Amino acid sequence: MPATFQPDILRSRLSPLAARQGPDEHGQSYRRFYRLPGSDPQRSWLGGFSAAGCDLVGQVWLPAAPKATLFLVHGFYDHMGLYRHLIEWALAREFAVISCDLPGHGLSSGPRASIQDFADYQSVLDALFVEAAALKLPQPWHLCGQSMGGAIVIDHLLHAGAASPAQGRPVLLAPLIRPRSWTWSRMSYQVLKPFVGGIARRFSENTNDPEFMPFLQADPLQPVRLPTAWVGALVPWIKRVEAAPHSVCSPLVVQGQQDMTVDWQHNMRVLADKFTTPEVLMVPPARHHLANEVPEIRRVYLAFLDEHLG
Repeated sequence: MPATFQPDILRSRLSPLAARQGPDEHGQSYRRFYRLPGSDPQRSWLGGFSAAGCDLVGQVWLPAAPKATLFLVHGFYDHMGLYRHLIEWALAREFAVISCDLPGHGLSSGPRASIQDFADYQSVLDALFVEAAALKLPQPWHLCGQSMGGAIVIDHLLHAGAASPAQGRPVLLAPLIRPRSWTWSRMSYQVLKPFVGGIARRFSENTNDPEFMPFLQADPLQPVRLPTAWVGALVPWIKRVEAAPHSVCSPLVVQGQQDMTVDWQHNMRVLADKFTTPEVLMVPPARHHLANEVPEIRRVYLAFLDEHLG
């Protein structure tokens, strides 16, 4: 399944995100490859902005009469192109959607899948708020993070508090706090960091959808290495979050019980301690990548979100 778009050319031709410039032929090819919604250039566009020393690529989707905005924050190794199911759900609810590829991911610049400090992700989220304000995207603003995107949302909620411009109900999908086998991973990092900059990525079956893994392996925007720098940045971030003060926020949390990527049992305990009565949906058959689970699993957790987002 060869890509029909050229990422470097697509990046080089982008206007600023706030310019609302519809996609050219390269942007349209990108949309077709990932089957993203957005045939009307007045209601869906790509664009660039800068944060954390990187040139980032963002996207906006507008329904006919938007009544709220969903900030979609993707997971590690991911990018915006993998989130069409959530985008379609949000548009059907009359939510505008804004998202971007994080540094080192997808169409954005930066060392692939790497970061020196998780604070850079907060800089990106703050910049995305600025873009949304410039575009006058409607309130309330709801944050939605999958996996590492959930980690970014958690960090923001715990440390921004009432100062956050996103006062809607946050959504955490299989959020990362500690990855699975964290003690072993941290020991391996300490051994490897003086000698190697990364290790080969191991693709794992992280949904029940048999078509998702082949698509990932053919995706031209997928990183193929796990940088030791990212693991090194995760170590102090986990300490920061687990030491953070209690928040009055009550997020919506969806967690699969067949998730082999994060230490979800530990993570659920941390969320219960850090937030005020988070509303949690456990989905027994679901794996990690909830955004790309099979339709029957997506229907279960999207019905939960529908009920609680009003």
